[in-house]
Amino acid sequence: MGNAVAIISSIAGAVTVVVMIVLIRRCTLVKRKMRKKMKKKIVEKVMEELERRNREGAAAQVCDAALDDVVIEIGPVEKFLTEILNEKPMRFSSEQLAACTRNFSTELGSGGYGVVYKGDLPNGLAVAVKVLKVSMNRKVQEAFMAEIGTIGRTYHVHLVRLYGFCFDRDTKALVYEFLENGSLEKYLYGGAAGEEGAAAPPPRLEWKTLHGIAVGTAKGIRYLHEECQQRIVHYDIKPANILLTGDFTPKVANFGLARLGERENTHMSLTGGGRGTPGYAAPELWMALPATEKCDVYSFGMVLFEILGRRRNFDPGHGESKEWFPRWVWERYEQGEIETVVSCADGGIEDEEDREKAEMMCKVALWCVQFQPAARPTMSSVVRMLEGEMAIVPPVNPFHYVMDSSSGSTSSGLWSGTYQSSRDTTGRDSGLSSVSPAAKSDDAMIPDVIKRTDASV
Repeated sequence: MGNAVAIISSIAGAVTVVVMIVLIRRCTLVKRKMRKKMKKKIVEKVMEELERRNREGAAAQVCDAALDDVVIEIGPVEKFLTEILNEKPMRFSSEQLAACTRNFSTELGSGGYGVVYKGDLPNGLAVAVKVLKVSMNRKVQEAFMAEIGTIGRTYHVHLVRLYGFCFDRDTKALVYEFLENGSLEKYLYGGAAGEEGAAAPPPRLEWKTLHGIAVGTAKGIRYLHEECQQRIVHYDIKPANILLTGDFTPKVANFGLARLGERENTHMSLTGGGRGTPGYAAPELWMALPATEKCDVYSFGMVLFEILGRRRNFDPGHGESKEWFPRWVWERYEQGEIETVVSCADGGIEDEEDREKAEMMCKVALWCVQFQPAARPTMSSVVRMLEGEMAIVPPVNPFHYVMDSSSGSTSSGLWSGTYQSSRDTTGRDSGLSSVSPAAKSDDAMIPDVIKRTDASV
């Protein structure tokens, strides 16, 4: 009996142990499953959180992009609308001009057409106000309409901006942007120091700056000839009509002689004769020949000579051989001594790259002043040659028509008189900025051959 009980107890103990082992294993499996489920839920939660954050980030990026799109769209449109509103010149009243010039208190200069005053528009923009003579004769009237009809329709970095005009009973005026560094002429041959009333000489410009002025001016003229809706011929390109910003960016100014022309018309009819400034005007303008935009090319060539030599083209103070600088340049070039011109230019140019640019400028100038308009390059070609993007063919003699075949001297004193007249008349209407008083004219210096030519036009 006792043995039976012992056996039953042993079996029961063994069963209990087995059950406990089974239960423990089951509990372990359950725990493992629970852990897996927990891990899965945690991973799912983490993934959901990451997805939520990603969605929020993407939404934020979309919002930022949309905001950027708004900025990108609004900015150009506002700029475009502003440019459209400013494209046409405004009409000012005489009271408005009196207010912005402080009753015309600051005079910048005077010329044949009137007086120029400095002013400030209500938005703080500095302007130069050219007040024309009250008694507008036909010449002043034509100049007034030419300015508005040409420069008033254009906008270019190398053209002076016309902001508006006034045409009241007692006030006729043109309102331009103000250019603080004045005209190019004072940097090429400013007032002589020590003369009574002469201002202090301007700072000497580096050659790179002068070359940049030449290229910028050429681009401005190119725009007038080739890029405007209507072709514009300036007819009075000269240093006095090339104005400079604070960083010496050149701007072509004074469109009183300019003419609009259709692109299909290669020639323009001119009235009145003697158009342009003597010394810079192309031969066809004083010989009653058909006039084209090549007149501006010729004038620009004469400006290049003056930039190259930093002097007036005609100056008796340099001696007979260098009295007329363009002819002296041709003689040096013809004899293979172009380096002599470069050595004299601007007191001497040392940098090799600058010397190459000066030689290019010399050749371009000789091509621009060719007698036959068809032989002169277009302003596009001029820009490319000055920037070294186009090879320059060796120029031919541009002055054979005014030189005696035997001695090579200028015939009949023609060019000496012409350039003296240029010296006397230059700068008359360069008052869009600080300018020196206009030089006194001296018609007696114009030779009889010029007078006879003008009378026949």
